Order: sequence, then structure tokens, then C-alpha cells
Amino acid sequence: MAKAYSPGLQISQRVLHSSRRILPIPGDVLVKVGDQVSSQQIVAQTFMPGDVTPINVANQISVAPSEVPNCMLFSEGDEVQEGDILARSKGIFGFFKAEMTTKTSGTIESISHVTGQVILRGAPLPIQVRAYQAGTVKEVIPEQGVVIESEVTFLQGILGIGGETYGLIKFACQNNEQDLEADLLDESMQGKIVIGGARMTGEAVKRGIEIGVAAIISGGMDDEDLKEILGYDLGVAVTGSENIGITLIITEGFGDIAMAERTFNLFKEREGAEAAVNGTTQIRAGVLRPEIVIPLSEHTKPDTTSETKSETEMGILEIGVPVRIIRDPYFGLLGSVSQLPTELQTLESGSESRVLEVILESGKTVVVPRANVELIEG
Repeated sequence: MAKAYSPGLQISQRVLHSSRRILPIPGDVLVKVGDQVSSQQIVAQTFMPGDVTPINVANQISVAPSEVPNCMLFSEGDEVQEGDILARSKGIFGFFKAEMTTKTSGTIESISHVTGQVILRGAPLPIQVRAYQAGTVKEVIPEQGVVIESEVTFLQGILGIGGETYGLIKFACQNNEQDLEADLLDESMQGKIVIGGARMTGEAVKRGIEIGVAAIISGGMDDEDLKEILGYDLGVAVTGSENIGITLIITEGFGDIAMAERTFNLFKEREGAEAAVNGTTQIRAGVLRPEIVIPLSEHTKPDTTSETKSETEMGILEIGVPVRIIRDPYFGLLGSVSQLPTELQTLESGSESRVLEVILESGKTVVVPRANVELIEG
């Protein structure tokens, strides 16, 4: 029997999840298959070549470029420290010698008798990849990285700002319909993953940055507040590289939207647990959603008798599955699929489309195009 598929957000109490952790260039993998790793453990590292500093030695000691090699006090491959005398001219009859000192440390990469320039290479820049997800190393990709797998509580949001961060889950709001205001944040939330309810205000975000909160997760946010915090319009959403001192995730969308009760309650079950958060979002091809990964320990696994869901089972649109409507006039409303008519139906616009019936949480039944919903998986 044919199946219908729809993109969706995963909201899973318990799922077998894997993370692929790869270096940008070849390097060393520091763990082996079967190792247990913590979220902040470094699993692979490499070094990028240091910055290049060109130095015009010929001009600085007033000699011809061809004389520079004979004036150098160091050779190619030598390391120099800031303040070292790099070159000295021969002077006139041994007098009036000119010297130049380095303004930075590094290794002499080349000395040119054509241009009179010396190329100084700075110290290599270390790049380290953390495990991100606590679990078991299932695969080692030589010189590149690892794949880590474990059972986790896994939640995705609509949009995130900022990259990976870690911390304990702490609540600021009492329920999913309470706005996250600045006065709900205090010093005890430093380094924590703070859970709000409905809209997070711009002042709350600023207060979170001031305190040193690792991440804020809430239902919605005003786009003008986001613009003020970033200093520019977000535009096409490819995020994750912002450096604003905090990671933000909205779970429902822009505006005054309460966090879905199911999402809020799931966070509540894991209050106090350590989580890894990644705000990276890509809306275009190769969709990436911001995510919160909360590893399950033997003591916190909520249902040891049920089978853990595999990610490959996700995405099937069928009767009974929970969905969120993502287009007007029902934008943001939650419900479950009650009918999946196979025939095309004519919409108000005059176009024909496959539709589905959704029973909203209010009990009302609405008919919407299938493209106007996303699954809430888990």
C-alpha cells in the first residue's frame, strides 16, 4: 500500500539517535569503536596552518631585495619570537647598520631575493570536534571523525540562532503559555539551558546574554526583537554561525505562540538533565532543524518495555498522527489527522491539491492541503 510522507519536527521521548562528527580537514581520531563518550569530550582534532604575515625586509633595512638573504639572522624553517632581531644590514664600512625586529611570533616560511620579502607563518590553529551527543562510538572514519549513537530524548524547533552549546535544563516559566520576560531570569541560570513558555522577549534575551545563559528555548519570538539582537534582518534562514553569546531556539514560530504542551511537558520530564543544543537551521534543500539532544541514562529511560523508534520510521503521514498546521488561516494550531482522502480536491484558489482532515485540539475539524502541515514525530 502506498504511503504519504510529509516533513516534520521530531519530538521524541525516546529515540535511537546518531550524530556524525567530522573534522573539516584530515586529522586524528582520538577514540575507538565501542568507547563511551561524554557530550563535551574531544573525539577528533587537527591543526589548520597558521596565519601568514608578509614582511618587506628590504624596505625596512633599506637594502636591495637581492641582499636580503645575506642580511637575515634566521633561516627558512627557524622559529622567531616577537621582538627578535630578524635582519641587519651590512652598513657602510661596518657603521650605520639598520636592524628590524619582528612584531609577531612564527616560523620563517620563505625568504625572497626577488621581492625582498620574508613570509612568517603563525602557530598552527587547533581544531577540535566534541562528541556533542553522549553515547557509544559506533563507527570510526579514519582521519575524519566518528559516528556516535545512543538513546536520547530528541526535540526539534522551527528556527535557531547560534551554534552548539551544552548545559543543564532549567525552567523559567511555569507553563507553556507564559511569556519569557527578563525578570524571570536570574544568576542561577548561568550556563544553563533555559526553557520558556510562549514568546521570549528581546529584553529576556539580552538579560540571558548578560547572565551567561547557554541557550534559551521558547515557543515564539517577535521578528523585530530578533532583528534588534542580531543587528540585521535574518533573510534566508541559514543560521548557526551567529556569535551573540547565546543560542536561541523557537519551537513554534514567530509571534505570540505558546510552546506546544507536549513539547513543554517533555522538557519538564527532563528538567535538571544535561542537554546538547544546536541552533543551526537551514530551510532550503537539505533541511536542518535546530535540535535539543538529551541522553537517557539507565535511570532516566522512561519506558524500557517499548521498542525504541528508529529515525528511518519517521515521516509517514497517516491517520492519527499529530500535526502542526503551518499556513494561514490555521497557522500554529495543533491536531491529529482524521482523514486522508486520495482524490484531488479543488481549493478556494481554484487549484487542485491533495488534502487531509485535521481534528484540532479544540475539537473542530478542518480540511487543509497536505503541504500545509508538518508532522510532530516521536
